[in-house]
Amino acid sequence: MKQQFTTDVLIAGAGAAGLTLAIDLARRNVAFRLIDKLPSPFAGSRGKGIQPRSQEVFEDLGVIDRLVAVGGTYPPQREYRADGSYEDSPVMGQREAAPDEPYLIPLMVPQFLTEAVLRERLAELGHRPHFGCELTAFEQDAEGVSAHVMSADGDQTLRVRYLVGTDGGKSYVRHALNIEFPGETLGVRAVVADVRLEGLGTDAWHRFNEGSMEKQTSFCPLRGTDMFQVQAPIPIEGDIDLSPAAMTAWVAARTGRMDIVIREVLWASAFHMNARMADKYQVGRVFIGGDAAHIHPPTGGQGLNTSVQDAYNLGWKLAAVINGAPEKLLATYEEERRPIAAEMLGLSTKLLEAARARGDMRRGRETQQLDLGYPESSLSLNSPARSPDRVMAGDRAPDAPIRGAAGQPTRLFKLFQGPHWTLLGYQVDRAAIAPRRDLHIHTVGVRGDIVDESGYVRDAYGVSAGDWVLVRPDGYIGAIVSSGEIAALYRYLDDVGLLRGL
Repeated sequence: MKQQFTTDVLIAGAGAAGLTLAIDLARRNVAFRLIDKLPSPFAGSRGKGIQPRSQEVFEDLGVIDRLVAVGGTYPPQREYRADGSYEDSPVMGQREAAPDEPYLIPLMVPQFLTEAVLRERLAELGHRPHFGCELTAFEQDAEGVSAHVMSADGDQTLRVRYLVGTDGGKSYVRHALNIEFPGETLGVRAVVADVRLEGLGTDAWHRFNEGSMEKQTSFCPLRGTDMFQVQAPIPIEGDIDLSPAAMTAWVAARTGRMDIVIREVLWASAFHMNARMADKYQVGRVFIGGDAAHIHPPTGGQGLNTSVQDAYNLGWKLAAVINGAPEKLLATYEEERRPIAAEMLGLSTKLLEAARARGDMRRGRETQQLDLGYPESSLSLNSPARSPDRVMAGDRAPDAPIRGAAGQPTRLFKLFQGPHWTLLGYQVDRAAIAPRRDLHIHTVGVRGDIVDESGYVRDAYGVSAGDWVLVRPDGYIGAIVSSGEIAALYRYLDDVGLLRGL
């Protein structure tokens, strides 16, 4: 008897990760429902940094210009000395623009504005989150998942093919699956709050008593708003009063500044910093991602970015399997994303230790996530083997300026944009690859549809005549093969569900 499904995918948790996954499924015409137990969208700015790699993701999803418009760049950090003097320095080291990396520096967008932009994009695609809907139980079998949801409209049971928990650090889905969440509490308790204040300008990220875990306090102007984000370590135990008057008093005690007055506290949280990662990202037909799978200290701005990229990795794989690709493709989600989370947890913890020991908040290229990739993944094919000093399968696919054969300038990222795979052939026989569903083929060379007149594609990808480069829907290189190994490319395309004759 044929299964009757309410929808294909249920996403529990409508934060940045859940919204990203929903947008990716929506643009692939996959049926889903996005729910969140909160009665309304999250109103705080806990995650505010969008790293260059996530900016590339958001370009693909069609929201990068909107995010820049509602946010802005980080101001210089202004470190105050005991005598009231100060020194300004950039948050990030400066670097030159390069054709292969279009986004240079982190973007500051308060989390509630990022999520508002994502909800707007989701609405354009015909969907919305359902707030006030709580996942209370679920059972799975070989064919699907039965999920029990409670809302103001009453309880209901949804029959879905897959369930994804993007429901935060205290994830119900993770707990229900009995997935261990090992790691450590890092011995730091902090407050983060969105406030309106008087006494400080918006031209700098004001930092007082750096390196002191008793008195350190920072005030970061939140781009796109008239608010500041206050961050400060607080005692491990005990209640803390986060009213405007109480915050004004402890700011004065810590900074010696009587002119800094907190007028309004719009959102605040006192929390223990943790570094934890789930033992598994998948149990049968149920997955976890984002903070449900890993939680980070805020240093380095890695948490929201890693969460968004979890969803970006999982979305195309779920869609592919629902549309007929082999089920084993879904196992590569954990295979690829869990090592990334481990690396980012290590980086965030290292940066926290530097901040505790020396007050050092400078951030280098390692925080930008451009060098992360999946070279060891079972989805990464180099045939024949390539020199390690060249771009490899599993690496992020570089951008490059090009021209179309009709003469108009464009970029590789514009060719990649969308839910499809992209196959680039460099001085190849175009007829060697027959059209396939969800595969866009472009060639450079005689009768090619793109022109690499400055050699940027050749140099960025390290290709020679006869080479084919297959770019995944999430902007990573799936395969690099020579024309002599074209049979390996055929097998790869079949294995990921890119079927011939459709």
